[in-house]
Formats: sequence, structure tokens, C-alpha cells
Amino acid sequence: MKTDVLKSIRETEEEYQAMIRDAQAERKKSLSDAELEAENLVLKAQKDAGEHRNQRLAEARAQAQNRYAEIVREGEARAEALKATGNKNLAEAVDFIVTRFKEQLHVKA
Repeated sequence: MKTDVLKSIRETEEEYQAMIRDAQAERKKSLSDAELEAENLVLKAQKDAGEHRNQRLAEARAQAQNRYAEIVREGEARAEALKATGNKNLAEAVDFIVTRFKEQLHVKA
């Protein structure tokens, strides 16, 4: 009877040892899975952040390009307006200069 009890205790201990090994193996697997999942989440977050950054840069470049085009259009319009004003006054300016030149010639003569 004593040997039966000792045998039963030994078997129970072996069962518990096996259960402990299984639990430790499961714990190790769970930790490994969690680390892998965390790493994948970090990589995905980095990828998403990079895509968002690239999108924002593209939007900023497009906005800058549009502003540049707008400034160029405004400059061209102002240049055309100045040119038109200059051409409009050109005949009067030429007449004025010729008249002043003639006046200067008559004064010296």
C-alpha cells in the first residue's frame, strides 16, 4: 500500500511537471506571437506614417506649384499692363522729347 501511494504521488508529480512544461511552452509561444504581432504593428504604423508623409509632401508641392503659377500669371499680367501703358504713352513721350530737343537747338542757335 505504501508503494502504491508513493507510486501515485510520483505519477501525480510527473503529470504536474508535464503540465508545467506545457504551460511554459505555451507561455513562450504566446510571448513570441505577441512580439511578432507588436513588430508587425510597428512596421505597419511606420509604413502608414511614411505614406501619410509622402501624401502631405505631394499636397504641399502641388500647392506650392499652384501658388508659383499664380504668381507668374500675376507678374505676366502686370508686365503686360505696364507694357500697354508704356506703348500708349510712347507717342506722347517721343513728341515731348523731340520738342524739348528742338527747343534746346533753338536756344543755342
